[in-house]
Amino acid sequence: MARITGPVCRLCRRSGDKLMLKGDRCFGAKCGVDRRPKAPGPHAATRRRMSDRGVQLREKQKAKYTYGLFERQFKRFFGTAGKQVGITGDNLVVLLERRLDNVIFRLGFADSRSQARQLVLHGHLLVNDKKVNIPSYWVSINDTIKWREGSKKTEYFKTLVEGIKAKTVPGWLSLDRENLVGQVTGLPSHETVETKFETTSVVEWYSR
Repeated sequence: MARITGPVCRLCRRSGDKLMLKGDRCFGAKCGVDRRPKAPGPHAATRRRMSDRGVQLREKQKAKYTYGLFERQFKRFFGTAGKQVGITGDNLVVLLERRLDNVIFRLGFADSRSQARQLVLHGHLLVNDKKVNIPSYWVSINDTIKWREGSKKTEYFKTLVEGIKAKTVPGWLSLDRENLVGQVTGLPSHETVETKFETTSVVEWYSR
């Protein structure tokens, strides 16, 4: 299964914004954007003003990097969003937020989406009491996400229990912090989801 394996801090620097790809490290002194705010490469300081097409490409890349997707998979999401009723950009955000790895991240079970993806791939979590090891699985309203009994014995789970109380859960999800059981109580909306990219620019890029 394809995944980003290179230094992700370079992706944030290239995008010119913190995409929160390294979890808690993005808030600390080791954050690559804070330490080296310029884009990577020998000619970063001499680059000219970005064109409209360049802005559209940058926003599209930021969306891909944020959710850890490659071009083919991201374009498939965009195609599905375009076939739905409503604004394509808003539909795209909803579809991306409904991914299981993103839901795990939003519930606070992982510090980053890449870490959440690993938890899903290793089968640590159950959806409606069934093991789902597909990070791109779309959750639905009333779906319940909880930990597998065997995974509750790991050191990671014990550490998570201690730190979960300090994490914030979005309004379309609910979390039983005592038993670490999450539930999808609604669907996300573009207005309630904080994104690091402009959906209008993404739509313009694919509409050329």
